[in-house]
Amino acid sequence: MIDPFLKHLQFEKRLSGNTVLAYETDLQQLREFLLKTFSIDDITAADYTMVRSWIVNLVDSGIEPTSVNRKIACMRTFFKFLVARKKITKDPMTKINVLKTKKRLPGFVKEEDMVNLLDKNIFPQTFKGLRDRLILEMFYGTGIRLSELINLKEKTIDFSNRTIKVLGKRSKERVIPFSIGLVSIIKDYVVIRNREVKTKEHGNLFVKNDGGPCYPMMIYKIVKRYLAQFPSVERRSPHVLRHTYATHLLDKGADLNAVKDLLGHTSLAATQVYTHNSVERLKKVFDQAHPKA
Repeated sequence: MIDPFLKHLQFEKRLSGNTVLAYETDLQQLREFLLKTFSIDDITAADYTMVRSWIVNLVDSGIEPTSVNRKIACMRTFFKFLVARKKITKDPMTKINVLKTKKRLPGFVKEEDMVNLLDKNIFPQTFKGLRDRLILEMFYGTGIRLSELINLKEKTIDFSNRTIKVLGKRSKERVIPFSIGLVSIIKDYVVIRNREVKTKEHGNLFVKNDGGPCYPMMIYKIVKRYLAQFPSVERRSPHVLRHTYATHLLDKGADLNAVKDLLGHTSLAATQVYTHNSVERLKKVFDQAHPKA
């Protein structure tokens, strides 16, 4: 039943390829555990005790609680699928609880640091230099996800309205505005890219040196290299720039619902986490400035 379930996720739920792959990995891990520990080769035969033993084994092996909880979420979806298809009558996940995790505030780059980085004359007027700068500008200026940036098509950029159209999670399209300053940066990059690189037919805005589409680890390395100059930023990834985008918007008084739509969140709860950064900063200002603090 693993294969039909994965097809259900891909074609009916329209989950991303990476998410489907993660589900497949989790299911195969449970299947291997059942075979090794209980000599059971049929994952649909798993009961509460078996699944709980697997979770205990994951915890004992040192896997982070957040990762274990993601696997639990996968199994909940899988066994609900089996119940709906009448492949099993009892859901073994009913009494399985998620693990307690430490709540971590999203990391972000300080506003002055981000502005100084992008305004510095450290990006050479070459294909690589302009591409690196545009990658940072695009993450910080639009808040798009890594997968959205990699797959961003040049034809989806509307310069007259200053918007880009991206394909987000579950293949949902959204339109994101960008600043007027980003117009010339994009156009300068496109000119030198077309002059120095033989682009392929994929139509992506961002390309490798050989004209092929970019890949996640490449973008990670570029972002990490530039954010390395900020010791206060623990995680140096594209997602940190997305956090920075959201945090700075809220700091400047942006409406929470508007930020939710810009980020492509389906739930307001996912966006509210960024307000904690602003509140913490306000507390520090109060403690430093108020006579009674």
